[in-house]
Formats: sequence, C-alpha cells, structure tokens
Amino acid sequence: MTQSRRIGLLGGMFDPIHCGHLDVGSAAERALNLNAMLLLPSNIPPHRPQPLASSHHRFAMAAMAIAGRHGWRALDLELRQDALSYTSDTLRLFHASGFNPSELFFITGADAFLDIATWHDYPAVLDLAHFAVVARPRVPVSELPARLPSLAPRMRQAGVVRRKADATSEADPDHACIFLIEAMTADVSSTAIRRARQAHQSIVGSVPLPVLQHIEQHGLYEDPTPPDGDAQGSLASAAGRLHGQD
Repeated sequence: MTQSRRIGLLGGMFDPIHCGHLDVGSAAERALNLNAMLLLPSNIPPHRPQPLASSHHRFAMAAMAIAGRHGWRALDLELRQDALSYTSDTLRLFHASGFNPSELFFITGADAFLDIATWHDYPAVLDLAHFAVVARPRVPVSELPARLPSLAPRMRQAGVVRRKADATSEADPDHACIFLIEAMTADVSSTAIRRARQAHQSIVGSVPLPVLQHIEQHGLYEDPTPPDGDAQGSLASAAGRLHGQD
C-alpha cells in the first residue's frame, strides 16, 4: 500500500471512552504504520441499550482522551447522522469523501469481532475497508482463525511479511484484509466503569485523567437512568453513529 493515506477508524459508544479503547487504537497504529487515527463516537446503537451519557459528553470525553496525540482526531460524523449506527454506512461515507477501501483500517477488539456475522451488511462490510482486530483480555487474536474459520483465509498477522505469491495486496480495494494484532490492552470496559460509578467505587486508572475529571465534574453514571433526551443525543447536528465497541 502507498504510504500517503493509512487511516485508522476507531468507533464505539465511548460511554465512556477508556484506556482499553486507547490501547486498541495505539496497537493498531503501531502495527500498521497508520498516519491518522479518527475516533468516531456513535449515535444510535442497533443492538444495545441507549447510552447513558449524552452525545455532548461522549464526544467531549473522546476529544479529551486523545488531546496531544499526534494524528488523532475525534469526529462527529456519526453523531450528525440521526439514524441507526452501522459500520457499513460509515465506511461508505468515507468512500463518498474520496477514500478507497485500501486506505481505511477499521479497528476493533477481538471480542467484538467474534460477533462480526451479526453486523449489518455482513459479509459485504468486510470489503469496505481493511479490518484491524486487536487482542483483548481473554480473547487473543490467535484464536480467531479457528473460531471464525470461514474468514481465516482473509486473516494475516500484522507486520508478518509473506512471500509475494501468497500475499494479499493491501493496496487492492477488492482484497481487503483482516489484520490480527496481538497486544496487551487494559482489562476494562465501559460497562464495568458505569457499574463502578453507580456503586460509588473508584475508576482511577480505567480512564484518562481528563476523562475522569469530566465524569466527576458532571456526575456522570451516578444515576443508571439517562436524563430525558440525552440517550438519543439531543445535538444530532453536533454528534454520531457506528457499530459500537464497549
């Protein structure tokens, strides 16, 4: 692949964003030599409960979490789409903006990727970008070929050089790859953070410090019931949608 554009796309509810999300993104950035990382807070999830924090807060926390990281940006592309959040729709928006599938690397944890067959537009969604699948605690990427045998021929270890005759061209948009990335990532989830907050337990170390301060300042996740209007993201004009990651 040419080195001009290698764009990482990290989507999720980010309710809240946590250190595991950042570890997954960083691992993909290193392994695939990405030159940009775009965080895409999602709007309306198709297969899970509505977020507890508003789109305002979730976008703000994502931006705070990556402040100072070169090449990282939070985009409200998903939040501006007042509809269900589907990865395939988001990737097609990038195509419409001039990006080729070979330039896009959709990043997800191995635990979420195990459910790829339930995603909207499967298996066509796998042709819309490369997929970068990063290990998560208790889900090493080495297990994926056996657990998803139909996709095994498309999988390759990130950074492993193959013989030319065997290699799938990264530059060919008709042959999108599934890159497997073994890495250490924080054993934390947004669900666990919300439960800890509701139980008045510390979440220090689970989220970046600016995110922790924002959560505490605004009293987020202390009440398990989202305020009226928050769950739908009342700023549909300033916030997004994706098949989310916890």
